[in-house]
Amino acid sequence: MRKKVSAFILLFAFWLLLTFSVEPGFFVVGMLLSVLVVVLLAGRHPRREWLLNPLRWLWLLIYMPYFFYYCIKANLDVAYRVVHPDMPIRPGIVKVPTTLKTNLAKTFLANSITLTPGTLTVDIVGSDLYVHCINIHTDDPEEQTREIVGRFEGLLKRIFE
Repeated sequence: MRKKVSAFILLFAFWLLLTFSVEPGFFVVGMLLSVLVVVLLAGRHPRREWLLNPLRWLWLLIYMPYFFYYCIKANLDVAYRVVHPDMPIRPGIVKVPTTLKTNLAKTFLANSITLTPGTLTVDIVGSDLYVHCINIHTDDPEEQTREIVGRFEGLLKRIFE
């Protein structure tokens, strides 16, 4: 019961932050939706306790600007390659291993890679990700792993595992 109340408070607080309004209509709708979500999804997630861990939320808040930094950096890199007269690209698919264990963490990593311009996660097989890159800088597998996966993996491990 205590977890349900905590989940309701968390959902309702998130609703208030999203709507940024305490008008009676928004307030009632937010309460009803929060109750509905708690009732329908209570006990459905096998590891729901991590959602209520404030340290994981803090790491997620740290991850967001970190991700946006690399996203903007990649945007500038792709723009440079597009406007450069020689179009300096060396496309290819690379296999990079990850140490993440949960499917949710791997999916979040794959989506982070895909949302970064110039890279696209093609497949996940076990603990390996197959990533298409617009420009492969090196043939060294450790360097490729550090460049593609290493920048996100440590923070994602703190959030999801």
